[in-house]
Amino acid sequence: MKYSIRALTTSDFDELLRLFQEFAHFEKRPDQMKNTVANMAAEAPFLLGFVVEDNNQVLVGYVTYFYTYHTWSGKGMYMDDLYVQEQHRGQGLGKMLLEKVIELAEAESCHNLRWLVSHWNTKAMDFYESIGADITNNELQCEVTFQ
Repeated sequence: MKYSIRALTTSDFDELLRLFQEFAHFEKRPDQMKNTVANMAAEAPFLLGFVVEDNNQVLVGYVTYFYTYHTWSGKGMYMDDLYVQEQHRGQGLGKMLLEKVIELAEAESCHNLRWLVSHWNTKAMDFYESIGADITNNELQCEVTFQ
């Protein structure tokens, strides 16, 4: 099967929502998935990323990111999610998506790229370490939700 990677567009929202839901299940937190296509449309300028589609133009993976500013280092990028459907893993698609984000972060003069990985996801940790990521346990995630 052939795959292509491209920037996500608003026409991807229906398929992206399906993948977001799959990812929430994979992360063992389906109850946390609150997003909708309507929200995505209303917040489209904030939804940045790349998608992988197969030769039938069906989305099989995605990566999302946003720009940040860190007081210690300056402009950065944060990778929010990286997900490839299980049946399409092992073909280098996750690495290609990550490389697209790294390439963009460098082109945009970001000083770093940060992301989280679930403590139980040892396959992802091994993958991230294999591309040179430094995985630390320096901080814990804090969150306040609204609505």
